Amino acid sequence: MNVLIIVLYLVAMVAVGLWASRRAKNAEDYRVAGRRLGPGFYTGTMAAVVLGGASTVGGVGLGYTYGISGMWLVVAIATGLAALSLFFAGRIQSLKVFTVSQMLQLRYGERGGAKASSFVMLAYTVMLSVTSTSAYAAIFSVLLPLDRTWAILLGGVVVVAYSVLGGMWSITLTDMMQFVFMTVGLFLILLPFSLSAAGGWNGLGERLDASFFTWGGMGTQAIITQFVVYGFGMLIGQDIWQRVFTARSPQVARWGGLTSAAYVALYGVAGAVIGMTAAAVAPELSSPDDAFATMAQQYVPAGLGGIVLAAGVAAMMSTASGALIAAATVARVDVVPTLKSLGRRDAAPAPEGTAEALRGDRLYVLVFGVVITAISIFVSDTVTALTIAYDILVGGLLVAILGGLVWRRGTGLGAALSMLVGSVVTVASMAVFGVLANAPIYLGLLSSAVVYVVVSLLTRPTHAEVLQHWDERIATSRRTRGAEDPTGTAGRTEARS
Repeated sequence: MNVLIIVLYLVAMVAVGLWASRRAKNAEDYRVAGRRLGPGFYTGTMAAVVLGGASTVGGVGLGYTYGISGMWLVVAIATGLAALSLFFAGRIQSLKVFTVSQMLQLRYGERGGAKASSFVMLAYTVMLSVTSTSAYAAIFSVLLPLDRTWAILLGGVVVVAYSVLGGMWSITLTDMMQFVFMTVGLFLILLPFSLSAAGGWNGLGERLDASFFTWGGMGTQAIITQFVVYGFGMLIGQDIWQRVFTARSPQVARWGGLTSAAYVALYGVAGAVIGMTAAAVAPELSSPDDAFATMAQQYVPAGLGGIVLAAGVAAMMSTASGALIAAATVARVDVVPTLKSLGRRDAAPAPEGTAEALRGDRLYVLVFGVVITAISIFVSDTVTALTIAYDILVGGLLVAILGGLVWRRGTGLGAALSMLVGSVVTVASMAVFGVLANAPIYLGLLSSAVVYVVVSLLTRPTHAEVLQHWDERIATSRRTRGAEDPTGTAGRTEARS
């Protein structure tokens, strides 16, 4: 029964992608769902993309190891999402761009280091998708008579299929299905059945050591690092920003994002409690990451267990597909044009509203989907690569991106040098302290911030025309929304929620 539910779920994902392909009529539809998502769709798809395999399988595993303190990884993600939504999402949505690098170019001008930042962002999105794709094997290999390679291929084919067909529209609709599965599977099925198996909260207290019930069980330094890496990472990741771009208004981006953040925090607490129940009833597991599948298969009735396992697959697929389209968009909009300009190839890309441009977007998603799936097969341990990409993303790019949003005195040279110095210091610190050490991210952030402030103050302010264009982009967006939608009802027929 569990296997049948998983198979039906995978078929449904492809069917939804096929149906959604009719809604992708141009590049804006394909990349950012036409910028028409209302609060319901936006909230669900944002929660789905930030809650991946690490948050679900990994979050339960952390609860198995550290108890209630295992929630901090997911809570850090929720905190970063809340900060993004409350302070930055409205302005980001107003810019009407497709990538983080386009925002940097708009804010600082041509010499703001935007082109270099796109290569870091591409590495980050590719490795994020690789990690999520590799995670399919953890569930498919248990349920189906498949080895790791075929398990990854099965999940990869499904994700690539629905992503290629409809782009962000497909991903949005499948994310909503995945959001429902995650909610029902984790909160309504796995959590109550797990608590029942452990004898309720009192039973946990009798079976587990007192350390499982302390908020700081993971260790203060480890908790702080979770917030620095994952919380800050939420503020600047292309996969997250691309979801912000789908909102139909700054208000939707702000309040829908805050609602998603609250949901994510509750998800983290629920996952940690489920991990605690696994530690109580199955204390001899070979790996903490086995806790999720063990509770779903052994302590939930057949059929319902299939829904729980589908929820785990949903978490992995939503993150993998979001990172896939983010990687393809960065490559098509930023990286490839930069490489062509270095080679003095001046052929102009097809206009974004044409069928040719839409075919090009689909081709990029297909190519990157194949590449990511292949990397996932041949690279079994992606933790190191993902850590490098994440640390460089935060240590190198965070200051220049957020500085551009909040400090008008920040300059293009300051941004470019801060990204360069922050990235170099982060990588060099990894060589000295180790890839998984905490020091590289702190040293990278500190050096990047110092360089950004000092160089910006020592150089001429950003050209007035650049700042004027930046201001006009935001102001024009607000005026356009007011003129076209004085009652605030635009987009309801497109993304009613």
